[in-house]
Amino acid sequence: MAGAFRDTLSKLLKARVPVLHVESYEEQRVIGEISAVAHDAARVRTPRGVWTWSATRGLVPPDGSRRQGTTDPEAALDAAIRVDEPAVLVFADLHPAFGGAGRPADPGVVRRLRDLAAAFRSGPVPRTLVLVSPLPHLPVELAKDVTVLDFPLPTEAEIRAVLDGMIAANAAGGRIRIELDEEGRERLAQAALGLTLHEAENAFARAMVDDGVLDERDLSVVHEEKRQAVRRSGVLEFVEGAVELSDVGGLENLKRWLAKRNGSWLAEAGAYGLPAPRGVLITGVPGCGKSLTAKAVAAAWRLPLLRLDIGRVFAGLVGSSEQNMRSAIRAAEATSPCVLWLDEIEKGFAGGTGGDSGTSARVFGSFLTWMQEKTLPVFVIATANDFEGLPPELLRKGRFDEIFFVDLPTRAERASIWALHVHRRLRHPAVAGELTVDHALLAELAELSDGYSGAEIEQAVVGGLFDAFSERRPLRRDDLVRALVSMVPLSVTQAERLTAVRSWAQSRAVTATAAEDWDLGARAAGPSTGPQGGPGHGGRAVEF
Repeated sequence: MAGAFRDTLSKLLKARVPVLHVESYEEQRVIGEISAVAHDAARVRTPRGVWTWSATRGLVPPDGSRRQGTTDPEAALDAAIRVDEPAVLVFADLHPAFGGAGRPADPGVVRRLRDLAAAFRSGPVPRTLVLVSPLPHLPVELAKDVTVLDFPLPTEAEIRAVLDGMIAANAAGGRIRIELDEEGRERLAQAALGLTLHEAENAFARAMVDDGVLDERDLSVVHEEKRQAVRRSGVLEFVEGAVELSDVGGLENLKRWLAKRNGSWLAEAGAYGLPAPRGVLITGVPGCGKSLTAKAVAAAWRLPLLRLDIGRVFAGLVGSSEQNMRSAIRAAEATSPCVLWLDEIEKGFAGGTGGDSGTSARVFGSFLTWMQEKTLPVFVIATANDFEGLPPELLRKGRFDEIFFVDLPTRAERASIWALHVHRRLRHPAVAGELTVDHALLAELAELSDGYSGAEIEQAVVGGLFDAFSERRPLRRDDLVRALVSMVPLSVTQAERLTAVRSWAQSRAVTATAAEDWDLGARAAGPSTGPQGGPGHGGRAVEF
């Protein structure tokens, strides 16, 4: 990426483009890259000296001396026009004069910049002014005189050099213990992608001083630094990955698929010729673990989890939606490798169009194009409950690596879900009492909860605990059964809808349930049905 910047800059300098604008917080790194190009006769034919200007030091020529009386922007620009040798002049603090946020631009600065552009364009020696600013704003009067040049964030190699340098400097003294192998260093450097070199250095330093040990557990410190970049986007939300894949009951086929792709963004996967995975679309019955899986994947892969709120993309001023989507994509790529989660994607991109003069279609189109062409390791997990609301363009091959369908849990999966929620909540011995959570109890609960989703089973456990709490006694088997049978599951209230969802998924998606967990003979027809066509609710005899 740094090589691409140097290539582009060398062409612009040879073309004698008079004024460039580089958006970056890293002034010194920008100056270093500009110097590498400007001094290289093989790149620019006519080497150029690099001048710098800041509001505190004024105009500084290549020999390091200072031009007196040039801390004022207008005086500095007047002095820059009089430079009569091949030069690249880097101005770092000019952006406050450009206005913004209701403030007008300084007319004297704008006029002098336009005069300078005309003088540099037709002058006898090659000269270029480079404006370095952390803000993208430019006065409209300069739109045709200034060329915007993208400056990439540090590459993995640059960050790795900083990490290796810090390890060499601190490990020798014996105060810091390094417990990282080659893969661990690679993971830590990749985790810092999207940070500036100073931010990465700060993160590594914090990780070292936290406990005197640098190991893979310090990935969380680097992720904490990345939260700042995510917050600035205003559209993405950094989600805590407090769950593991083991916290998701069932869905073994989906889990295995995800486990095979763990680490596929690392260099060792490149030796196999593998691309970084694009993402996965998980659709199916509400309350069956789709969103929980998205959170668990990020934790299992030890990657930051970003949630894209489509509603925020379309919020704000007219015409800002496209910019919001671009900002979100840039923030996600800057945070890569990461997991980008779009929950209930059909609500944000329903049909891809709308009565908004084509704004929705343009935003949707830009997102699809990015998904198709992205090269950075941003793994997209999209969840959807309503298959009819999914645009057909989203479902074609090449957008996602796979489409999974999450059905109501099978008997084996229900037993796993019951065990997970009961064990998670029965941590206090006084609450657990004499309740024995064994195979027999789990088998009984799994049988009684035929047709219930994972979320409904969790609520049955919560309901049983409320009954026990109200009488200040331990939980009993009857509490769980009573809470279960008093609930009307979604498979009863939405029976027709469930049939339609299964019919759609039969030929379009891969089942998330492993074959060994299927209820043989029942998958095609769905859960076992009671007298009224539902999952046996109301027609089942139970004992209290």
